[in-house]
Amino acid sequence: MTTTHLLYLHGFRSSPASTKARMMAAAVASCRPQVTWLCPALAPSPRQAMADVLQAIADWPKETMAVVGSSLGGFYATWLAERLGCKAALFNPAVHPARDLAAYIGDNALWHDPQQSFLFDRAFVGQLLAQEVACISHPERYFAVIAKGDEVLNWREMAGHYPGATIKLLPAGDHALSDFEQHLDEVLGFLALS
Repeated sequence: MTTTHLLYLHGFRSSPASTKARMMAAAVASCRPQVTWLCPALAPSPRQAMADVLQAIADWPKETMAVVGSSLGGFYATWLAERLGCKAALFNPAVHPARDLAAYIGDNALWHDPQQSFLFDRAFVGQLLAQEVACISHPERYFAVIAKGDEVLNWREMAGHYPGATIKLLPAGDHALSDFEQHLDEVLGFLALS
């Protein structure tokens, strides 16, 4: 089924200005300009971030929407896909961000604009823990691009969290997926947008 509404969720310390978000937006606009696209700036609080997103997409048709997420955004995308029953395309998705982000409690600068910062509160670790998906229920709804060369997240942990899903495992690569453009066609194909 063709995707009519597409949600992109950025990662920790990232924003809608990320390279992947901008490339994805341009590709969707070029291939399917009629698709409804949303790439919001996510609140630092995981609970608030997901409440905001659910409110923003409340009127979207669940059967033809999809969510795309990178890193922490991939974690959120998994939570949403399980909750809404939609497709999800993930890029180096975080699996246990409550564990991984505990070291970032305090002020954090944005990657794309170091002049901007946000507070990652201790309470947010518990919120992430509450959002963890123990196991995915419909692997056929997931497509993940995972780089073995990811310097931030463990590729085995990422791949192991999505048994039965379509996984494009890159022999090297990095956390940012610097070669993202090379994978766009497959992502668009999975989302029935190409």
